[in-house]
Amino acid sequence: MTNEIGRVLTAMVTPFDADGAVDYAAVGELARALIASGNDGLVVTGTTGEAPSLTNEEQISVWRTVREAVGPDVPLVGGASTNATNESLPLVRACVDAGMDAVMLTVPYYNKPPQEGLFQHFTTLAEATPLPCILYNVPSRTSLNMTPETTLRLAEVPNIIGIKEASGDFDQIEAILGGAPEGFRMWSGNDNDTEQMVEMGGYGVISVAGHLVARQIREMVYGAAEGRLDEARAIHERLVPFVDALFIESNPIPVKFALNEVGVRAGTLRLPLVPPSEASQAAIREELAKHAIDVTVAV
Repeated sequence: MTNEIGRVLTAMVTPFDADGAVDYAAVGELARALIASGNDGLVVTGTTGEAPSLTNEEQISVWRTVREAVGPDVPLVGGASTNATNESLPLVRACVDAGMDAVMLTVPYYNKPPQEGLFQHFTTLAEATPLPCILYNVPSRTSLNMTPETTLRLAEVPNIIGIKEASGDFDQIEAILGGAPEGFRMWSGNDNDTEQMVEMGGYGVISVAGHLVARQIREMVYGAAEGRLDEARAIHERLVPFVDALFIESNPIPVKFALNEVGVRAGTLRLPLVPPSEASQAAIREELAKHAIDVTVAV
């Protein structure tokens, strides 16, 4: 395990076999391929990993498989929260023994708690683990936005070290970055927001496109962080249509299709997710043909 969580993380998909079971061999192969292609680390069993369709036992087994595959030094973040605090606690507590370096905690979906409920939910979960915790605000999926005020309250909790911010609201992003304590980090939760967010003082990205173009995303993120803005902006502009294609339907439908297209085993989807339409498939193939793909068949 490592104490440093990198700037460029990919939220990896969970491969399933033709019968819908977790394909653990493919999980390990994909994890190694993603690190070899330029990612600093991985988020395992997040939204992109179809966590809502996995049992707790499957999630923990996926964490263990990925840790074994990549070795002890690659940063791994376990997606370990549901929309119920009590149901999330066993997952959060399991992260240590499963080899995770940090825990990702998502704003509860469907319940629509008030901001005080969010504060108590996240505080309760953070206090249940010695690991650092990363919050995840994704209003497009949860139907609830965590306000900057709530985020900044939570930033004072000792082991809440940052947030994956996917609101797409740059006023909100600026408010969090401007008010956060030293050492509190922000990762972009939207690939197409990453370059601007890092210019503003954000730390990095938790990516979907990093399955396929991690080296290019790495060059963009580190370029923006180190002040090579022309270089970073040029990469961003080049990748915008590619990223758009990866979100032409609900994530992770397009990225699983894209990985399978380039020969990387991503497997099937679990219902209620289904393969992309023929029109979406054509759009994804068109973008794949235009871009250099960094990931290769599993190593």
